[in-house]
Amino acid sequence: MIRALAVLLLPALALAGEPEPGGYRMEHYRGPVPDTLAGAIVVDAEAAHRLWQTGEVAFVDVLPQAPKPANLPEGTIWRDKPRDSIPGALWLPNVGYGALADVTETYFRGGLVAASGGDKAHPLLFFCLAECWMSWNAAKRALGYGYETVYWFPDGTDGWVFQDYPTERATPWVPPQGD
Repeated sequence: MIRALAVLLLPALALAGEPEPGGYRMEHYRGPVPDTLAGAIVVDAEAAHRLWQTGEVAFVDVLPQAPKPANLPEGTIWRDKPRDSIPGALWLPNVGYGALADVTETYFRGGLVAASGGDKAHPLLFFCLAECWMSWNAAKRALGYGYETVYWFPDGTDGWVFQDYPTERATPWVPPQGD
């Protein structure tokens, strides 16, 4: 009987996501992610779309943006890679790493204030790409900052586009002057 149960459960266990780490993911940000995030509500593309349609949840895109290489030959034209994201999402690039520089953490906190209107009870939904730990880290960090209603959309824009939901070109959030 136990053997039969094990045979039945093995495929399900093989499909289960990574276990939740105690802290932030510090490296190898692309790969299988957990099925859960303690304190957050995990949503699939359909649920994310329903939340987006309400207009009551702030969507926060945390896909990193590659910096301009320092060693480009003189006269080389550099163009940032375009980001197509969920319409209305606030793009806060580079805030999903496991460790943040002080300037990046300040940027992230400012972006969350902009997204939430300064209300820590305002719902926030974090996403990146499928199998990307950046959104998991960012959502976990927002919970640590005291945000009360945090959604995590692990399939990100890959899952969104797969469902043929709309996208729009995003630009990184720029803090208001003086912040």
